[in-house]
Amino acid sequence: MRIAALQHDIVWEDPDANFERLAPRIAEAADQGAELVVLSELFSWGFSMATERVREPVDGASTRFLLEQAAATGAWTCGSVPVVDGQDRPFNRLLVASPGGELHRYDKRHPFSPAGEHEHYEAGDAPLQLVLGDLRVSFHVCYDLRFGDELWELAETTDLYVVVANWPSARREHWMTLLAARAIDNQAHVLGVNRVGTDPGLEYSGDTRWVAPLGEVECLPPGEEGTLLVEPTAEAVREARRRLPFLRDRRN
Repeated sequence: MRIAALQHDIVWEDPDANFERLAPRIAEAADQGAELVVLSELFSWGFSMATERVREPVDGASTRFLLEQAAATGAWTCGSVPVVDGQDRPFNRLLVASPGGELHRYDKRHPFSPAGEHEHYEAGDAPLQLVLGDLRVSFHVCYDLRFGDELWELAETTDLYVVVANWPSARREHWMTLLAARAIDNQAHVLGVNRVGTDPGLEYSGDTRWVAPLGEVECLPPGEEGTLLVEPTAEAVREARRRLPFLRDRRN
């Protein structure tokens, strides 16, 4: 399966501007054969704590954008959105839209408390795993990456972990190291998709990368917009686990 990771800047709290910038890039990725296109965390707003301004209903503009892009390009399309769904505060909700109009959701389980995200966004309580092509894919958002035990629990049924983020440059070494660690300790592919640019308080280097089950890395240059096209396979996961059967030695 060919996957496109879009490393992109975000116009602060301006969905229409972001839709206009991202639509041609999604189309270009699909033209290059991408069957899944991955955007960043809170791709249409930025990592804003002003949830009274950025919150959207379940059928809001950002959700419709993902569905429209999937339908128009024929590629599954995903990114996270601040969605209110029957509660006072929004979820930081990762949405995966299919070309046929199906919509799958994952609510970020670990709001980033050092930035006060837990005071403005509700936490989710269940993972999302989908079969796309020959890949069993699990989806995660930013700070989730630090909680390796939860990704570990999904390893037996995961070939690819997708992590969308707004991970700041100040901790870029953590981002790169943790992505590699999650791939190596679970013997699975990991795709980390991070934004570039600045928001009112932080700078983002991107460092979007794919790490293979044995630790090989493909990545984009930091600080620049770009598209990383990768083709992870379930066979590579099976072969890594056959050659080095570490998972069978785990003790819970």
